[in-house]
Amino acid sequence: MSLIVKTRKVDNVVVMDLSGKLTIGEPVMQLRDALRVQVAEGDSKFIVNLGDVSYVDSSGLGELVSSYTTVRNKGGDVKLLKLTAKIKDLLQMTKLLTVFDVYDDEAKAIASLKGSAKADGK
Repeated sequence: MSLIVKTRKVDNVVVMDLSGKLTIGEPVMQLRDALRVQVAEGDSKFIVNLGDVSYVDSSGLGELVSSYTTVRNKGGDVKLLKLTAKIKDLLQMTKLLTVFDVYDDEAKAIASLKGSAKADGK
């Protein structure tokens, strides 16, 4: 099973629901392309829902970091939603849990993004 990326908007926040495996090759390219399209359209607030992602390899992790960097450089933000235990452990081992804001509740993640533009003034 490869990766399925579904994109929807909630209160000017792009929610990307991923399901499958985020691995080298086509799955990483799908995420990259989907995010770049949204950024090109002027979107800057993203939530990446990993609740249905069964596996992430080093390329998948790299793409999450790349996506985060791309969006941050445009003045936006990326939050991660519904990490599985495996993915949370992986992010903890790689110290990326300190980089990403992680939420279990979509409404809280959206609220944090709605407040972030005003709060930090960037």
